[in-house]
Amino acid sequence: MPKRYPAEFRRRILELLAEGRSVTEVAHDLGIGTQTIYNWRRQHEIDTGQRPGLTTAESAALAAARKEIAALRAENEILRRANELLRTASSPKGGSRRSQ
Repeated sequence: MPKRYPAEFRRRILELLAEGRSVTEVAHDLGIGTQTIYNWRRQHEIDTGQRPGLTTAESAALAAARKEIAALRAENEILRRANELLRTASSPKGGSRRSQ
């Protein structure tokens, strides 16, 4: 799993880039991979409308929706299987009779 950096740390790195420091320089000074910084900068540009793409909020909403859909599908499958079991099960007395 990728290492998580605090939002404040990422924001400060983006400020350093805005001040004119190079990605390579910042990455070397702070011991972070250059690709990580490029990804942060790209996502910041998307979030601020400078580049097309899914914003951080949209990505989070999409992930939550996908998770909910998966849970609903699993629940639906459980109900489908339970229904099949109940349909094929016979009563202990060998059948059902209408009560009078």
